[in-house]
Amino acid sequence: MLEICPMTLKEANAYVEQYHRHHKPVVGHKFSIGCSDGEKIVGVAIVGRPVSRHLDDGWTLEVNRLCTDGTRNACSMLYAAAWRAARAMGYKRLVTYILDSESGTSLKASGWKCVGQAGGLRWTEKRRPEVDLYPAQMKNRWEKEAN
Repeated sequence: MLEICPMTLKEANAYVEQYHRHHKPVVGHKFSIGCSDGEKIVGVAIVGRPVSRHLDDGWTLEVNRLCTDGTRNACSMLYAAAWRAARAMGYKRLVTYILDSESGTSLKASGWKCVGQAGGLRWTEKRRPEVDLYPAQMKNRWEKEAN
């Protein structure tokens, strides 16, 4: 049986470093949570301020990283727990982005809504890194909002 557990950013980032397919650890967060099978951590979610300055309104958070070892239902459990924690802290909206090639099944299962494509293939202008930090493909933004 899976259960949610608290995580420090250091612990969550170590998990991301080991298991995430295409992203590196994050610099900061508002909170991190883990998912355990009773013996070991099978997934983590790192939640922080939105990367997009247009969404950083003080009422919105973003799931910046969600990573599992493939354990069934761990992703949807983490997305649902992240939303409950954000709501308990007073936030009104939680967003996340997935690659266009990903199905979003875990997000659908935990009641999130796809609001369409967001962002471009690559960073632009001054903030663009010399080397792409993630796969160059379109992303889809998913949201969970307070009713």
